[in-house]
Amino acid sequence: MRKMMYSWGTFTGRDKWEKGAGENARMLPKAGHEERKKQETKRKRKLKTVAGKLLKAVASGKETAAKKAESENVAGNLLKMGKNRKEAEGETPAEETVCEFIEQGKFFQACNCISDLEHSGSDAVGKSESLYTLLAERMWAVVGEALCGSDRMLLEPLQSVGESLKWEKQKEEEWLGRDQEMESVFTWHPNFWKKDLEEKLMQYMAAQIPHFVPTCNTNEAALKQHLSQLEATFLPNLEHKSSFFKEAGLLVTYAQCCHASLSSHLSTLTDNKHCTFSQCLLVYEWCLNMYKSSGTGLRPRQTSQHSLAIDVQSLVWIILKTEEKLLAVTRKEVGKALEEAFDIGKTPCADAAVIQIFKEKTEAAQHISESLSEKVEAVCLEEFLSFLQSYENEVRNFLQIDGCPGICSSLRILENCCILRTAWCKLTYICSASTGQDAKVKGFLYRMEDEITEHFLQTVTSKVKETLKDHFKKCDSGFNHILESLKQSFLAFGKKKTDIYEALVKSVNVIIITEYVQALLTTSRKPSSVQRKRIVSKIEEDHRTLQTVFKECLGPAAGAVKDPIKAILELIQTSDAEGMKIALLPILKEFPDLREEHLSAVLDLKDSLSRKDRAALLKAFHDNCGETETETTLLFADIEVKPRKYGLCGCFCC
Repeated sequence: MRKMMYSWGTFTGRDKWEKGAGENARMLPKAGHEERKKQETKRKRKLKTVAGKLLKAVASGKETAAKKAESENVAGNLLKMGKNRKEAEGETPAEETVCEFIEQGKFFQACNCISDLEHSGSDAVGKSESLYTLLAERMWAVVGEALCGSDRMLLEPLQSVGESLKWEKQKEEEWLGRDQEMESVFTWHPNFWKKDLEEKLMQYMAAQIPHFVPTCNTNEAALKQHLSQLEATFLPNLEHKSSFFKEAGLLVTYAQCCHASLSSHLSTLTDNKHCTFSQCLLVYEWCLNMYKSSGTGLRPRQTSQHSLAIDVQSLVWIILKTEEKLLAVTRKEVGKALEEAFDIGKTPCADAAVIQIFKEKTEAAQHISESLSEKVEAVCLEEFLSFLQSYENEVRNFLQIDGCPGICSSLRILENCCILRTAWCKLTYICSASTGQDAKVKGFLYRMEDEITEHFLQTVTSKVKETLKDHFKKCDSGFNHILESLKQSFLAFGKKKTDIYEALVKSVNVIIITEYVQALLTTSRKPSSVQRKRIVSKIEEDHRTLQTVFKECLGPAAGAVKDPIKAILELIQTSDAEGMKIALLPILKEFPDLREEHLSAVLDLKDSLSRKDRAALLKAFHDNCGETETETTLLFADIEVKPRKYGLCGCFCC
């Protein structure tokens, strides 16, 4: 910035010279008139030069074309005011004095002069507005020069900027305290100076940040390198400038802008949709280390010659906002991982995979702080509970689909429930789940297991019943296909050692046997000898298949399952009547709900059974059926068989 040849002392000394010139002018009227014309011409020329210099300074500060045009208008207005103003003899125009103060960087003095001018006449408001505009433009030009360089000559103008901001604040408070009803037509002119200064500082600081645009391909190494660049270049550069602004009395505003700029940039790193938990944790750790190590400075360092008057609350706010984003990303990633792991249409995952989702995040947070680890843990548990709620709704929607959903899909859901139950049980050992959370999770799982089990068994019953309708009349009814499908589905079930699996397989076994016996006993009565042999042969084949399927699915536990089909085969394959009576006794003991019509239908399948032997067997049934234990599990109770039509005499012979 060029120094003016005249200082404020020059202007004060000129008054005496002007006074003497005035006295001489009265003594020499003609000479005095010519002298006044010369002085007027010199003032116009000087005012024009000052305005031109200000325009040049504004232009060199990279102002926009619109602002240049505005400044030209301001300068033109000042020239016009200087020309039209009728000054007293020998008196320097106020506009010219203000312009010289502005040119010299004495902004505070310029503020006072403009304020005095503002109350000097009816046209003073318009003049003061133009002068305030010119003053602000030159102040921001000085701030820009101070940010871009380190010239000590800029210190005094920068200090004057600080004084002007204090003056502006004081005057605004005075103006706001006035009677607004009396001066409602006036507005406070040098408004938003502090905001303009902050904008100038923020623009400069944003330009100093190393270029970094997070994308889906950004890895942790690239982010870590960028954070290192911030610490190595960006923060030291801001801190270096802080001493200059501290001397100028602008450190508070400068520090606030530093923190606002840093916070804004860190937000761009964590707020983008590609930010992962690991990346967000890196930013959080960097912020926390900066807070712990900086004490009174902006960045971590061993020694500090220039300490920013740091606002600790600003740093805390940055850390809290980053932590908030970190927890949001945690919730998002855990929820997404659970949805992918327990997709109804996919093969269930292992419970270890669920545990790993939680452990990775809680252990990573544990390296930062115990407090953060607890917060991450709490968010993971909350998201687990939230997922269960949404999963329950998904299961219910699945059960309401038109057309019975497949057996395989139902088993996947049941297996998912088993995995979720096991995972939750393990999570309660490594995480601090509350009693309320534990009750809610178990409630969700119990409801889902009950609903899907009921639906699954209904589906199996429906399919088996439909297949067995004409099973003993057709060569291939599809019964073997259903058995094979069930076997493959059960063998694919990953949680075979759970109670729910064993209970489910046994329930399916009971359903199939019950429906099979129902179909067998309700087949056409009085079959021919050829039909009897074919039916018995079919029963033998089906029994072997059933035994194979359930032994593979249940293992050793299959031996404990009751087998009425085997008992029926042994009864009808016994050659003599006495042997059949002996075979009937364990059947009555094991199946106390066997009724007379059931036995009669079975005897219809016996080839070459005489009427006498038939009557003897039925009598043996009546003699022994009352001696069985009624607490034994019932199987024939729900099997309906139409009683056989006997002869007119009421005996069993006709």
